[in-house]
Amino acid sequence: MGLQDTPNANRVHIAFFGRRNVGKSSLLNAITGQDIAIVSEVKGTTTDPVSKAMELLPLGPVLLIDTPGLDDEGTVGELRIKKTRQVLRKTDIAVLVTDGVLSALETELVELFQAKKLPYLIVYNKSDLYTPQIETEQEIAVSAASGEHITELKERLAVLARKEENARRLIGDMLSPQDVVVLVTPIDSSAPKGRMILPQVQAIRDILDACAVCFVTQTAQLAFVLEELKRPPRLVVTDSQDFGKVKAIVPETIPLTSFSILFARLKGFLRTAAKGAAAVDSLKDGDTVLICEGCTHHRQCEDIGTVKLPNWIKKHTAKELSFAFTSGGAFPEELSKEDYAMVIHCGACMLNEKEVQYRMHSAEDAGIPFTNYGTMIAYLNGILERSLNGIGMSLDRL
Repeated sequence: MGLQDTPNANRVHIAFFGRRNVGKSSLLNAITGQDIAIVSEVKGTTTDPVSKAMELLPLGPVLLIDTPGLDDEGTVGELRIKKTRQVLRKTDIAVLVTDGVLSALETELVELFQAKKLPYLIVYNKSDLYTPQIETEQEIAVSAASGEHITELKERLAVLARKEENARRLIGDMLSPQDVVVLVTPIDSSAPKGRMILPQVQAIRDILDACAVCFVTQTAQLAFVLEELKRPPRLVVTDSQDFGKVKAIVPETIPLTSFSILFARLKGFLRTAAKGAAAVDSLKDGDTVLICEGCTHHRQCEDIGTVKLPNWIKKHTAKELSFAFTSGGAFPEELSKEDYAMVIHCGACMLNEKEVQYRMHSAEDAGIPFTNYGTMIAYLNGILERSLNGIGMSLDRL
C-alpha cells in the first residue's frame, strides 16, 4: 500500500477555517496545485466541507478540508456553520485564513483552537494587496493569487503535521520478525464482494511491516490452519462477530483478540471501552443503547451493528431495551443519560483519532458508559480478559 492509498483515518487532517471571501478555497488550490475547491467572488460559494486526500510534499499523506464561511447568514448559513464546527472535531491542524485584522469572530475561533490545544496557523491571505502585521510564530502572510510564501506555508504545516503523526501501530509493535499471526475473516452476505475490509487490510500490512508472517482464513478452516502450523501462532485475531465460535477453537494457550479491540487500542480508547463494557449488566427495562458506525454502508440482514449486536445484548440482559443508531459523520450534538444508558461504537477504522476521541469524551462528560463492538462482544462471550491478555493488557491494570 503506497502513500496514495493511506486510509483517510490515518492521514493528518488539516482544516481551513475563516469568513466568507477571505480566500480559503483559493489558498487550498494554491497549496495543492489543483483546482480542488470552487473559487468565486460570490460570498458563500463553499456550501459544504470539501475534503481532498493527497500526498502533499513535504507533509506526506494528508486530508485537506475546506469549510464554509463562519460568518454565513440565514437558516442555511447556520447549517453551514454547524457543519464547519463539526469539522473541528476531527481536525489535527487548524488553519485560520483571514485577509486583514482579526475580527471578533476570528479571535473567538483562535481562542477555541487554544482551548482545544489544537495546533494552528493564522494565514493572512492576499498579502499582495496589503501588509499584515505578523506578531507570533503562529502567523504567516501569503498570497494565493501570486503564490508568495505558499512554499513556506507548506513547510510550516509539515512541521505541525510531523508533531501530530500517530506513533501507535495497529499490531506490528507487538510482533517480532518471523512471528506468525492468524487472521480470522468470516465471509458472509455483509462482506464486500471481491475485496477485504479495511481493518483486515491494515492488519495484514502492519504484520508484513513487522517482518512477521500472516495467515488469513475463515472460521470454518481455522482448526485446520492451527493443526498445520508447526508451532503455535503468536496471536489469533478474529472478526468480533465470530468470537463465540473462535474462542472454542483456539486453545487457551494461544493469545486471542479481535480487529475491533486492536482498533480501540490504536485510536486510544481501549481502556475506556474495556471499563465501559461491564455496564451492559446494569441495563434496565426501557433503557436505550446508542450504537454508532463510523462509516456508511448498505445494511444487510446479518448486519453486526443493527442486528447481531442488539440481539446478543437482549439475550444477555433479558431486558426490554431500545436501540438507536448513527452512521458516518452523524453523531448526537449532545449526549444525555436521560436519552442513552450506553454508547457502543464500531472499531472506528474510518474515523481519525480526534473524531473518535471526541465521541468518547462526549459520552464520558455525560456520564454514559462508552465501549465498542469488539470489546462488548468479548465481554458477552466471557473472554474480555483473555482478549486483553492477548495484546499484553489486563482488566486489573486498567
